[in-house]
Formats: sequence, structure tokens, C-alpha cells
Amino acid sequence: MRARAGGIAALVLGAALWCAAPVSAAPTEGVHRTTITASERSEALRFWTDARLRSARVLDAPAASSAPHTSSGLTGRQAAPGSGEEVRVAPLPAPRAAATAPAPSLAASNPAPWTGGGLISTTAGKVFFQNAGGGTFACSATVANADNKSLVLTAGHCVVDAGTGEVYRNWVFIPGYANGNRPYGTFTASSLFHLDQYVSTAGNANYDLAFARLAPLNGRSLGDTVGAQGIAFNSATGREVHSFGYGGSAAEGNGERLNHCSGVEYPDAGREGSTMWGIDCVQTGGSSGGGFLADFDTASGGGYLVGNISVSAGSSEYHPVLGNEALDLYRRAGAA
Repeated sequence: MRARAGGIAALVLGAALWCAAPVSAAPTEGVHRTTITASERSEALRFWTDARLRSARVLDAPAASSAPHTSSGLTGRQAAPGSGEEVRVAPLPAPRAAATAPAPSLAASNPAPWTGGGLISTTAGKVFFQNAGGGTFACSATVANADNKSLVLTAGHCVVDAGTGEVYRNWVFIPGYANGNRPYGTFTASSLFHLDQYVSTAGNANYDLAFARLAPLNGRSLGDTVGAQGIAFNSATGREVHSFGYGGSAAEGNGERLNHCSGVEYPDAGREGSTMWGIDCVQTGGSSGGGFLADFDTASGGGYLVGNISVSAGSSEYHPVLGNEALDLYRRAGAA
């Protein structure tokens, strides 16, 4: 989450010869895939000691660049909500061993600890990664149901530096992270997927979304371990949504607990050409990539992802819409 532009300074590309980077494929029809080898995944597991988890810095998004104005208010090939057929993938319930007991939880207009348990408490988690300069950082992500049961949705700026095209390394996801604990283990990324437009526009937040495909852990997929949230594309906007993330402020638990906001979303009117929607609540750095969910059931903790925490302005936090391009990215990332 960006509260200001300065947080990205630490992500400037360091020494070019620091180490070999994961293999990035040339973008195809707007999709950029980076493949991580088995040896690189093993190194990521060794790298993320408890001490390194504690020392990782929360990541603020880069400043959102203004989008070129068009008569339709859209940019590039990004589809407006409703301009394509709605596609919904239902949630995947958590296995009995991973399920947590639901409890009442009040809607929050300011970030509040999530105490409701349920599916969101197993499918939300923290992302940790390293840039080429050696800096270590933390974001948030959410498990999304897919054919391969191995997918998380996060922010584009938690996967790639839009200014340089550098894809981050040692990328791991810890579902259900709480106070340094890894209740379901540490999952390593086998592939990272982002929209090429996010880099070609130097960080236009309309495209600030990404998916990570996670390798199985102990012979089990991510979804079979913790369940998965539903996900919806070209869905209705302007309705009640809930957001979840690991904000790094003291009031949010210094990134050590899952926090929650909710509200009726409204369009981003402050940035020309923006197709983003947001709510009157701001989670701080570290919450970037956390899920925005519609049709969220506070009793079960399940719903449908409609975006990810991206940028903030004033008292609002915003998410990119999941339109046709996001659907294409999802289908490629989530294929069995």
C-alpha cells in the first residue's frame, strides 16, 4: 500500500552482478511469466530464516502514474467492469485439519485485527522476497481457487519493479502467517505472472496486479493444504467489499497479524484515466497485494476476490479491477 512515494527508493536496482536472476519469458499478449527453478526454490527456503522474516521491510507501492485520458475513461486494453462476461470461480473450502473456528467480527472503517477465523484466516498470508540489491521486503497475498490449486493473487509491485522490469527473487508465501509463525509451512513460487502493461506504463496502478504459482509442499498443493478464496472477473462494482492485509504500522500489529477493512466501494476520481475502485479505509505498507473480496461471508470467512490492495490517497485505499486482461493472466497462471 502506498501512503507516499518515498517507500520505493529502497527498491532501486543494485549491483547488476549480484546473482543470476530467475528466467523471465518474453511477454506474450500482455502476459509476462517468470519461471523459478527447483534449485532456486530450495535456496529460497534456506534463505528465509526466522531472523530474515523479522528483518524484512514492509513495501510501499511506487507512485501511481497518471493514465493517458481517453474518451471512454479507459487505458490500453483494460476492460471496464461489465464490458465482458462475468466469470466466477467458487471458493475451495479449507481441509478439516486447516479450518479455524469462525467468530463474530465487526465491519471496520479503520484497519482492525481480523478475529473472525474461517477461510480467510488460512488463505490470507504474507509474501517475502528479495530485490537484486539484496533488500528484503514483505507484502500480502490471498489464495485464489484455480485448476492447479496453487495460485495467489497479489500486487504487481510485489512481483516486479515497474521502473526497471526487475522481477524479484527468493519469493515465498506463508499462508496464515501470525507473529512469526508458519502454521501451514512456507510455499515457494515456481512461476510469477504480471501484466506487461504494468512495466511498459512505468507503474500505472490500473495494472498493479499479479499472480504467483506456488510449488507443492510435502506433496500437497497450496489449495489442498489451506483452501482457496473464490475469484470473480468483470464483476459488478460499487458494492460492499472487504479487504485484508498485513499492514506494518504499530496500530496494525507491525505486520505480524491479519487486519481487516470493509465498506461500499467507489471509483477513484482523483487520477485521470483511473479504472480503480476503493473504500474509506487505509492499511499501511505491507498490506500491498492483500485481497479485496465481495460477497464475503463473515461467518465462514469465504468470498470472491475482486482485486488486491494497490495504492492509497487520503483516507482511501484502492484496487485494480479484475477485467479481461486479469482473466487472461489468471487462466495462464492457474492452468493445471
